[in-house]
Amino acid sequence: MTMPTSIISIQSQVVHGHVGNSAAILPMQARGLNVAAVPTTLLSNHPGYETMRGRVLEPELVGDLLRGVEERGLIETSRYIVSGYLGSRANGEVVAAFVERARQLNPNIVYICDPVMGDSNLGVFVADQVIGCLLDRLVPLADLLTPNQFELGLMTQSQPASWLELAAAAGKIQALRGARLIVTGCAFPDTPDDSLENAVFEGDETTRLISPRLPIVPVGTGDLYTGLVTANLALGLTLVEAARDAATIVFDVLGRTIVAGEHEMQLGSVIDALLPARKEDKQ
Repeated sequence: MTMPTSIISIQSQVVHGHVGNSAAILPMQARGLNVAAVPTTLLSNHPGYETMRGRVLEPELVGDLLRGVEERGLIETSRYIVSGYLGSRANGEVVAAFVERARQLNPNIVYICDPVMGDSNLGVFVADQVIGCLLDRLVPLADLLTPNQFELGLMTQSQPASWLELAAAAGKIQALRGARLIVTGCAFPDTPDDSLENAVFEGDETTRLISPRLPIVPVGTGDLYTGLVTANLALGLTLVEAARDAATIVFDVLGRTIVAGEHEMQLGSVIDALLPARKEDKQ
């Protein structure tokens, strides 16, 4: 007998580098979880290079793969659905329909939406139609959202620059259906120098988690972070514990990437950093 699938992850896939599922799957597997990985793109690399081959997958193909996931009974055995980069509005509609069907088959399944739209360095890097699909269809379905500070602004048509403004924007999203949020990569006027914050919103509770900032911003850190958070939740950590541990590991991975003199995350050489901490390590 095979182990039940724990997580269905619907994201981009690249040949070179680590973004989307190519960043999120390994930490989940390293923590002992079975993952059904469904691609929304097949690309040679992320678009930060001078050339890029491959394409966004057709919604008919993405939908067909998700039907296969359903036919294999993976919805009933899974605890989490994660979605990331969609590539097109049509793919987003397919994912939304899948989440709705999954909820009918398994009411306990948790949907984690990483609303990939842009960041403060690059601005918006998806089409307006994709943003519309996220806001209209996927965000209202989510149990947990993991936007960065820039994306939360897009979601609420605001530009939250202070903690109070961010909390107000998060409150607007929570009002939709009580979703939990982790807002990543935050910088406020009172954030310590050379630091970034991840803000956790769960019900009426808010937590600010401060992490050191490193002089490297490789593509895919948000996908790695969400993968780690999901794995941590599947292993029984609280949301704050999951967020704190994920930030610690991302910092470790980036530090090792700097030491290696690389600009792409070196996940293959840092698998030990992705493993869950042993009890004796926490003492």
